[in-house]
Amino acid sequence: MTATQLLFLIAIFFLTSVISVITGSTSLITVPVMLQLSIEPRTALATNMLALTFMSVGGTLPFIGKKAIDHSRLPIMIFLTLLGSIIGAFIVLVVPSKSMPLIISILMIVVAVFSISNRNAGIVSRIKSPSRIAEIGGYVATFVLGIYGGFFSGGYVTMLTAAYVSLFKMTFVQAIANTKFINIFSSLIATIIFFTQGIVDYKLGIILSITMLVLQYLLC
Repeated sequence: MTATQLLFLIAIFFLTSVISVITGSTSLITVPVMLQLSIEPRTALATNMLALTFMSVGGTLPFIGKKAIDHSRLPIMIFLTLLGSIIGAFIVLVVPSKSMPLIISILMIVVAVFSISNRNAGIVSRIKSPSRIAEIGGYVATFVLGIYGGFFSGGYVTMLTAAYVSLFKMTFVQAIANTKFINIFSSLIATIIFFTQGIVDYKLGIILSITMLVLQYLLC
């Protein structure tokens, strides 16, 4: 990668860090750009996942101590997220590289449709407690989306936020706080797996990680 391409990629990650404070869906932009710069698909996903880990840490820090994180549900949500993300990461390792761009394109369309159809999610506060079925649905969504998060993560926080608002009856702020915190575990376990397989671009990943960590913390 040339110096010009590196600077361009840093700029893209900079801009997406700003956007992700409001909308999430960072990977919907960063991964396709990395593919356009001829970065091997698995390496693009793995390196992006490393950066997302640091971005999630930076985005979570401002919520610590503000009682926005649901500690009663947290252990189960973390467990299901870790389990799902492990499965998602291994899917990355077995899917042929040539199929990755097509799969990512399809996922981008699905997330876009989902985001448009749920654009008002979280605007109205939910006061009543969720039903038993809704509660179970929230945990199922955590696991299923965890698989997606470990694989690609584009729109992962956005969809999980909508799920928590609809099923756990969280407010938008509560849902954002919980999903950003959970995303640390989703991204971290997938990154560890990718590290063991040697598909992470360490130098690029560190540069992009620092960029996203600092910006997320300052902007949140």
